[in-house]
Amino acid sequence: MPTNPGPYELGETALILKPDHEAVPKQRTPTFFEELGSDFGDFAGHVLISRFSFDDDWDTWEIHPHGDEFVYLLSGDTDLVLHTAEGERTLRVSEPGAYVVVPRGTWHTARPHAPTTMLFVTPGQGTENRDDPGEPSR
Repeated sequence: MPTNPGPYELGETALILKPDHEAVPKQRTPTFFEELGSDFGDFAGHVLISRFSFDDDWDTWEIHPHGDEFVYLLSGDTDLVLHTAEGERTLRVSEPGAYVVVPRGTWHTARPHAPTTMLFVTPGQGTENRDDPGEPSR
């Protein structure tokens, strides 16, 4: 059990599930994502559970090479855009309670139609972000 079992607010304190299924609350800070790498090694076998709110298009595309990502709409209306071999595939998510499974290794971004809040269950190891999913790896 965590030192402090809560309650927590998911927008402020994310939850990390370790490979042994221990749940570790982690405060969101400006350097949150960098801290995940330093606090949890390469994040192998870990899962990040988080909630994000946004009303603008995401600045980047992202990919999770080590597992599928579960994305659940809490409120709002957004397009989740998947970059596939056939081109962009747009999935409209507009009913609270609807969810999408982003397949492992698929670049994706979001383009909201209204202010949106989503729950993410993310296999974080190896996550990358790019301005354009077609650009070469850095």
